[in-house]
Amino acid sequence: MLPILLALAFIAIIFIIVITGRPDEFTVTRAASIAAPPERIFPHVNDLHKWEAWSPWAKLDPNAKNTFSGADAGAGAAMAWVGSKKVGAGQMTITASQPSGLIRFRLDFQKPMPATNTAEFTFRPEGGQTVVTWSMAGKSCFMSKVFGLFMDFDKMCGCQFEKGLASLKSLTEK
Repeated sequence: MLPILLALAFIAIIFIIVITGRPDEFTVTRAASIAAPPERIFPHVNDLHKWEAWSPWAKLDPNAKNTFSGADAGAGAAMAWVGSKKVGAGQMTITASQPSGLIRFRLDFQKPMPATNTAEFTFRPEGGQTVVTWSMAGKSCFMSKVFGLFMDFDKMCGCQFEKGLASLKSLTEK
């Protein structure tokens, strides 16, 4: 019995060492070129009421309940959501808005796992198009490090960013 207990203890120690050795922070970034000027794309991101038309999470749970507070658009605008397990619950608040250049958000997730992250959109004109970059960064808590051993967060979240950017492209290139 003692050898089995020692083996389990050794495995647990190795598991904890591997998890604590994982990065303390993460960043997910995706970009798309859109054949539209920044001033045509920017309002669809800067006004949270317009996210329903292109957000990948709106498509994952069309029955999610959204509530808006603060400014109508730009810095101070906020949207809270409560939805299925696919979208969870939380709130995003625009913390910085530079016309046709940058929008930064504070993301406060409540479900499925509490976390506070920063998201950002940048809009860069390039050769008659606009390169829109969507990124999210945050700290990796112990549980998210465990989750990361079994699921590729960059791929999972990045896939949704790609879908959202494709929808934003389709919407603004009309």
